[in-house]
Amino acid sequence: MSGRIRLTLGAWAATLMASCALLPLVRPATWIVQAAFLLGVQAGVGAATRRVPLARPLTVAAQAVVMVFLLTFVFAREQALAGLVPGPEALDRFAILLRQGGDDIARYAIPAPLESDGIRLMLIGGVLIIGLLVDALAVTFRSAAPAGLPLLALYSVAAGLSDGGTDWLWFLVAAAGYLMLLLAEGRDRLSQWGRVFGGAPRTAGEEQSGAVAPVRTGRRIGVVALGIALVVPLGLPAMNGGLLDSVGAGAGSGSGGGGTISAVNPLVSLRDSLNADEDQQVLSVKTKVPDVSDLYLRIVSLDDFDGTTWKPSRRSITALPDGTFPTPIGLGPDVKRTEFDTTISAADWYAQDWLPMPYPPSGVNIRGNWRYEPLGMTLVGDHGQNTRGLTYQVKSLDVQPTAEQLASAPKPPASIDRDFTKLPDSLPSVVASTARKVTAGAANPYDQAVKLQDWFAVTGGFEYDTQVQVGSGSQAIARFLKDKQGFCVHFSFAMAAMARSLDIPARVAVGFAPGSPQADGSVSVGLRDAHAWPELYFEGVGWTRFEPTPNRGSMPSYTLPEDQGSSVPDPARPTETSSAAPSAAPSTRESCTPEQKRLDGGCASESPQAALPTDDDGPKWYAILVWALAGLAALALPLAPMLWRLRTRTVRLGAHGRGEADAAPHTLAVWQELTDTAWDFGITPDESQTPRKAAARIVALGGLEGAPAASVHRVANAVEQVLYAPQPRPTAGIADDVRRASAGLSAAVGRGARIRAVLAPRSTVRVVWTASAWWSGVRERVVAMRPTWRKASGQQG
Repeated sequence: MSGRIRLTLGAWAATLMASCALLPLVRPATWIVQAAFLLGVQAGVGAATRRVPLARPLTVAAQAVVMVFLLTFVFAREQALAGLVPGPEALDRFAILLRQGGDDIARYAIPAPLESDGIRLMLIGGVLIIGLLVDALAVTFRSAAPAGLPLLALYSVAAGLSDGGTDWLWFLVAAAGYLMLLLAEGRDRLSQWGRVFGGAPRTAGEEQSGAVAPVRTGRRIGVVALGIALVVPLGLPAMNGGLLDSVGAGAGSGSGGGGTISAVNPLVSLRDSLNADEDQQVLSVKTKVPDVSDLYLRIVSLDDFDGTTWKPSRRSITALPDGTFPTPIGLGPDVKRTEFDTTISAADWYAQDWLPMPYPPSGVNIRGNWRYEPLGMTLVGDHGQNTRGLTYQVKSLDVQPTAEQLASAPKPPASIDRDFTKLPDSLPSVVASTARKVTAGAANPYDQAVKLQDWFAVTGGFEYDTQVQVGSGSQAIARFLKDKQGFCVHFSFAMAAMARSLDIPARVAVGFAPGSPQADGSVSVGLRDAHAWPELYFEGVGWTRFEPTPNRGSMPSYTLPEDQGSSVPDPARPTETSSAAPSAAPSTRESCTPEQKRLDGGCASESPQAALPTDDDGPKWYAILVWALAGLAALALPLAPMLWRLRTRTVRLGAHGRGEADAAPHTLAVWQELTDTAWDFGITPDESQTPRKAAARIVALGGLEGAPAASVHRVANAVEQVLYAPQPRPTAGIADDVRRASAGLSAAVGRGARIRAVLAPRSTVRVVWTASAWWSGVRERVVAMRPTWRKASGQQG
């Protein structure tokens, strides 16, 4: 492998390893695969232009142009010329994505969701820019040491944003990548001087290039320096708080009232909870409310809808208030309310970071480290605190608005209206058109909300089915409206999105539906009581619960006419299932912060599994084909050595001609396969030995006895026969001899050696040797042709 290629691979690997420091910042981490592929294309362009060769500035310019084309194809191909060349529309698209990415970074806590194209552009674009700088410094300008500065900048940004305790691990990975780059450059420089410190080649056919001693010494120095850099700060108290200082896990930081909470997705396990084989009790609830059918226990609300997912937003948290909580947002003095007490006992196995409570709470009595999120009026455990085995008391308000109060509600405040009615452009038009059709004739937003609820729960022909997949993408709601089958996630998400299309502020709450009353007066909330429901905002009342899911929970009394018919479910009927299961990852709040106003999705609600889709907003077929091929290539790359060996073994041992002319090629191919198989099991070939001595060496080092040893000697005898006999003749059965010898070699080694021989066979290095020899031949032929070109050019001039 030439020095430039080695340096190019080193620069690519160093950039990718430093980029791993960004992995904890975003979930899922699949973006690193896309970044690695694009970074490899960019590095390949640099290697090709340096082979031409182009002037150094032109090489960097070519890589920069390709980087722009790649980012355009991935993020703005619909606005670009031929999907690659950016124009004014593509630049506007980049500006929008960067602005959205900045807003999302300010709004989300670590880890942020990858669904944001703005964050993904900033991640991948930043990695490509750093990769371009590293490649230019280390390879194009042959100065690897300064290339550590952009790598350090990349790691420092990640470490500055991360709030985890594994910064030391990513520092180690990044430092190892930089060390590899320095070693590659040092080896390349020394190889240009010749064999300063010579040594015998380790394997046959391998020409030793570079100085073994300096490289080995450089590795040792680098490892020692890296170890000192990691270990010394741990023993120096004055250095705490640095990059290697551990950070405690939890909701907030410090002892004061500050801190933030992450935007998490509490719907990940909701479907699994509803389909649990055993309906375990999660919570035992005791309350003095006469009608427990309205006793919903809220964990968190989802108020951020970006077209793909509904999720909660990042929220600030404070110390737990002393005494009574503030009045809920939007609740006016004219609305009737009563305060009631609830005692909740959590199961010993139920470890929830967020506290299930009736909404809105007016006070909480609980032990442990809990923080308060004011906008959502929720409590979150601090630094590992959870609900496991806890018993706590909650004072809550039973808000009892009338239908007249809801119908006459004035227009909501501009902040609420702006934040909670946003819908992304990707949302299918069928959602809004269906909402208008269902609510035709409604006199006010309240009437529209009631019509939506009744359509889902009673008149629309929908069926409750927990086996339906949640779905993903902007088409999920449209598909649900067509199939009319789903569970609470589908119903709540669809109603919230349709309400927003009618300019009614809406979000989704996640928690537990009312459980089953017990003989001792308590209420048992079980695993299958996990539930999601929409909340709509009406000024003067505040956030108001609706129940569109058939056969679940209860319809609020303020949504039912006084002379309700039998077609409407009984509001006093508890849910048909008797258990409750909180979602696996509950999260933040019940109201919206100003940061959400800048979001494309505003404050909405939808989990990645339950978002609604559109038919025309997906990627183009050629983009899918490109990424499918790239994915196949990424999967095939680790398996390439194994596949190559399988193919080579089949060809060498396969059927050949049986004439005397084919005897030598077939026998030599079989011998080559035998030596390569021994090499795969750790016996390095020695081409200086005769076939007989080589066979004896394989038998001795491989620990072969009996039939396998005899098979090796028979193959060696056949090789000597075709090499030295006047008329070589084919030897029958030597392919089977190789198979027996291979089985013997495999049986003599451990499981790890057998797995390596299959997945990472050593003999595949012959591919590199063959490619290097071919390239050297091409270069020699090109050099030999240059005098002819010059002569022809001189005659023509």
